[in-house]
Amino acid sequence: MLRYYTEADCQIDEFNELIAEPLDASKLHFASEIVNNLPVYSSVDTNAALGNPADRAALMAEWAQVIDDLSGAVVIKGAVPDLEAVDQATTVFEQIIADERASNSGGDHFGERGANDRIWNSLQKLCLRAPDVFARYFAAPSVAAVSEAWLGPWYQMTTQVNLVRRGGKAQTCHRDYHLGFMTADQAKSFPVHAHHLSPALTLQGAIAHCDMPVESGPTKLLPNSQRYGPGYIAMQLPEFRDAFEKCHVQFPLEKGDGLFFNPALFHAAGDNRSADIERMANLMQIGSPMGRTLERIDRTAMARALFPALRDLGLTGLARTAAIGAAAEGYPFPTNLDTDPPIGGLASESQAELLARAVDEGMSEAEFETALVENHTRRLP
Repeated sequence: MLRYYTEADCQIDEFNELIAEPLDASKLHFASEIVNNLPVYSSVDTNAALGNPADRAALMAEWAQVIDDLSGAVVIKGAVPDLEAVDQATTVFEQIIADERASNSGGDHFGERGANDRIWNSLQKLCLRAPDVFARYFAAPSVAAVSEAWLGPWYQMTTQVNLVRRGGKAQTCHRDYHLGFMTADQAKSFPVHAHHLSPALTLQGAIAHCDMPVESGPTKLLPNSQRYGPGYIAMQLPEFRDAFEKCHVQFPLEKGDGLFFNPALFHAAGDNRSADIERMANLMQIGSPMGRTLERIDRTAMARALFPALRDLGLTGLARTAAIGAAAEGYPFPTNLDTDPPIGGLASESQAELLARAVDEGMSEAEFETALVENHTRRLP
């Protein structure tokens, strides 16, 4: 039995049956309401529950169940309760956008390049520019708890601001990092169990920095779609994208609200059809602490040493691929998206791809050294 997904596994009738399932309200004990299959929570209630150990455990278990095998997303009203801190962070972000707009070479995921203003690594930039604002902004127990509910303690927070101006176009339907940032052929090269594992490694979130009625284009979501096994392949097929556009839901957010969802949920930012709303959200890409190797390896030094050996030995095909795979960094993430943006695709050239290309192109050692240093340096924070 082959343990790899292909397009043949993507059956639209099965998908339509799955996304039609209603959310079973009897499984929810802390939600204040359910809207379009999305459970909505009040941070006043959840913060109170988080102060009691038994209620905390029950609430976090409920969130994990929703994100995993119910609708796939939760809305937390007032997730960042200090609205003054949200406004002050917005001011800082607007200053960063102004500073970066002239020089930023851009690149964006799943949307038209240049259509949005994007701040990569808004987490670090806010912290360094306004640490007091950062502290008050992230002093948000519900944000921390939903992150821990899905990823466990020691999660790794990253954020990226997205500002969609009036008339800004919607993104294409997609899933997110890890496998969602791959082409169909790349995703098909990972075994089935990796498709099931990928969603457990990250949590998607967004904090609204302004009121977002539906006409402003808050994130389009397809409840239950995270449970579709071959979804990383299916998300790129026309009939599944048509189903998404037909059946997606949107939830209007108010400033300070948070939306958190499974990265395998089919989703896309919507069209900003409003007359006067500049839709700003601080997007959260929260990572598992377990997505790391046991040892720290200087793979740049290894690639440097290996290049002349590969060239002189004349290794080819699977043998060369195996040697490169043991030494060079094959994954293009994490990276610095300001200096290493995803222009022309979903990711930049990895170190392993560079090493293979250098051998194929017959680079000199000096040429490879220059390319290797550039590849390494542009990834640094």
